Amino acid sequence: MSKALGTFRAVYLVALCCVGSFLFAYDTGIVGGILTFSSFQVDFRYGAGEKATVGSNSTSLLQAGAFFSCFFIWPFTAKFGRRLSLVLASTIFCIGAIVQTINTHSIGAFYAARVVSGIGVGMATVIIPMYSAEMAPKNIRGMLGSMFQFFFTLGVMTSYWIDYAVSTHMQPSTAQWQIPVGLQIAPGAILGLGMLLTKESPRWLAKKGRREDAMKSLAWIRGGSSTEVEEEFAEILASIEEEEHVTNGVTWKELILPVNRMRVFLIIALQIGVQLTGNTSLAYYAPQVFAAVGAGQDNLLITGFFGVVKVISCLFFLLFLVERIGRRGSLLGGAFLMGTYMLIIAVLTATHPPSASSGLTSTSIASLTMIYLEAMSYNISWGPVPWVYMSEIFPSRIREAGVAIGTATQWLFNFVFSQVTPHAVQNLGWKTFLMFCIFNYSLVIFVWFFIKETKGKSLEEMEALFGATATAIDVEAVHDKARHGQVTQVETAHDNKHQD
Repeated sequence: MSKALGTFRAVYLVALCCVGSFLFAYDTGIVGGILTFSSFQVDFRYGAGEKATVGSNSTSLLQAGAFFSCFFIWPFTAKFGRRLSLVLASTIFCIGAIVQTINTHSIGAFYAARVVSGIGVGMATVIIPMYSAEMAPKNIRGMLGSMFQFFFTLGVMTSYWIDYAVSTHMQPSTAQWQIPVGLQIAPGAILGLGMLLTKESPRWLAKKGRREDAMKSLAWIRGGSSTEVEEEFAEILASIEEEEHVTNGVTWKELILPVNRMRVFLIIALQIGVQLTGNTSLAYYAPQVFAAVGAGQDNLLITGFFGVVKVISCLFFLLFLVERIGRRGSLLGGAFLMGTYMLIIAVLTATHPPSASSGLTSTSIASLTMIYLEAMSYNISWGPVPWVYMSEIFPSRIREAGVAIGTATQWLFNFVFSQVTPHAVQNLGWKTFLMFCIFNYSLVIFVWFFIKETKGKSLEEMEALFGATATAIDVEAVHDKARHGQVTQVETAHDNKHQD
């Protein structure tokens, strides 16, 4: 019963905090639709010639706010914890969303609100993967970590269909664009209010020396106290004490240790790899890309179903695959499949160029099918896994810094590829897909040589996995101590080394 209760509590808590991922996706996706509405253009008083500039600025300013907030939230969450950080992120986001919804008749005010909302979602994208990893049982940590991507796909799908609904069922008016923009305030409020009623991360509490509170939090999220919970708590304390011993209590020194430099390199490379797959670019400019392969006037409707495919595939992955095939297998298989689909699209588009007047031909239908399959492959691999991997490979004392660096990388290269993709599609045509094919096959090589499997391991076992011999703990010895009620004095694998 306690395990079932613990699983329910973990799923509920992670789902609640992943509302922040939904906001990130919805706020990003909704803007592409409202900028095409004549009502928005009239209310904010800019001409048709400025439409492309307004669209680019609206996307870029959100990303800029998110990028810089990653470095602010790192020390904040280290000092004040995960819960209060998410409450702050929600509050900031809601302020930005409210200003975006108001018809100020000023595009400058709208831009400022985009920056504010970007700060909120950027903070949330740092904390959510970290909080999820720290609260999840190790046997389902991959599944719960993948909920970040699942809620992201849910946000994208919702934004696609709401844009489609108001564009087809509402007359041009202020309300036409205010409804999709204003709807995001509701989940933003749910995130902030919900986090006030949850438990703080036991690993953060233990790191702050609040061991009694940490044990209570861990027992709650695991469904009650048990021998397994005591063993896990002993692992947490042992890992923190050993890290402090080796680094003399100074957190920043750990970032420059060779083994941690390698981990920083891995998460930066993974987040760049996410953009190199080409899927994020397809998501931002789906209507334009669908038109490029011959979807014609049906591109908006096809884009809506594109969102549905992503949600279904990501849900299938987190329920049935992530804890079976592991992180490494997902990344290898996903990159290979996406590269193959991109190659097929490039060949089809090059040999049978699409025509706007011919509508959906057999060739364009085949290309669309490949794009759908590419999206499905992404959402069972490079969509969810980098967020899971990034949040679990760092030791407790530098997890905030590591995740912040990885998330900032994601936002930076998200910005770069959002700027490059429309020009690539316009100027390179089918060669854009060939370029992403080459990128994906290169990622297969990278994963094969550099990515270690983390499935089924506790966060405290990552030190041994990545060869951090100075801070690795003897897990069996720690468990034995816990079984005898000695959770404050732990034996590491390197006691003899320290005595020398």
